[in-house]
Amino acid sequence: MTNVSTTTNASNQQLPIIDLSAADRGPEARALLHAQLHSAAHDVGFFQLIGHGVTDEETRLLLTAMRRFFALPEERRLALDNVNSPHFRGYTRTGDERTGGRQDWRDQLDIGAERPAHVPGAGEPPYWWLQGPNQWPDDLPELRTAALRWVERLSGVAEKLLHELLTAIGADPAFYDGIFGRHAHPHLKLVRYPGGSGDGAAQGVGAHKDYGFLTLLLQDQVGGLQVEREDGLFHDVPPIPGAFVVNLGELLEVATNGYLRATNHRVVSPPGATERFSVPFFYNPRLDAHVQPLAFPYASTAPGVTDTPDNPLFAEYGYNELKGKLRAHPLVAERHHAELLTPA
Repeated sequence: MTNVSTTTNASNQQLPIIDLSAADRGPEARALLHAQLHSAAHDVGFFQLIGHGVTDEETRLLLTAMRRFFALPEERRLALDNVNSPHFRGYTRTGDERTGGRQDWRDQLDIGAERPAHVPGAGEPPYWWLQGPNQWPDDLPELRTAALRWVERLSGVAEKLLHELLTAIGADPAFYDGIFGRHAHPHLKLVRYPGGSGDGAAQGVGAHKDYGFLTLLLQDQVGGLQVEREDGLFHDVPPIPGAFVVNLGELLEVATNGYLRATNHRVVSPPGATERFSVPFFYNPRLDAHVQPLAFPYASTAPGVTDTPDNPLFAEYGYNELKGKLRAHPLVAERHHAELLTPA
């Protein structure tokens, strides 16, 4: 395990809290929602979402199945090792994923839309390797049911949230509908942080930005998520029961020339043997989607996209996700996609 930066600010500076149900409570409530969304997305890039309609029972079913999976003996989890999947699906043991070139101290199950494998043909982009079947434990059928249902439910929440967000900044709410729909490329992670060193200073997951449109995170009450704020320090995100922590991905920052913010965030490992469970859901467009610039009234005030030379962004979404997967999962990349790796 590698220690993270010691510049953490431990204050409980809460993120903005957005009630999505206000969209259905009349024009005054919806206008207030839009003002709050606009501010949170432009100024912070992160907020807590309540009023989303996902029930406690739906959440309980997913978390129960998830905990049963991580309670399986390691050899049974490793039967789903993502090293066996050229599509980067399946189980990643603790320490096998990388962020910023360093080990992330967590294990996880990566799940996407359940589709047949698309092996790229001659002249086709290599990102089609990212489409393929998931890996499931044979003796936990409830995990497949709950996880795929979660993908469906949160895709609906994210679609509604994106529409309200675009409306909030004066854009056409349906502008990006064509790049989602039936062929969108959602991604779900079931994540367990097994605990780190005694002081909890180890890298659960290193500082990064997400590269899609929106991320909706269900976190438990242990805490550990930290967001970089205006002071340049990482602040804790106190959990709110039933809320999703939402952050904007790099595609929305690029689409608005930096007016909407993709923000650095990380997870610090819980101390000692304390486990932390989290469920991030990534709302991503089709792999072959070309993300066009968004027309909106505030475009002339946009500051430009954050300059990160080591993280180039591509016009087609699939290339962005493939780039991230090759970096994060070097064992899968070396086994299945050595021809796509850049020589050191």
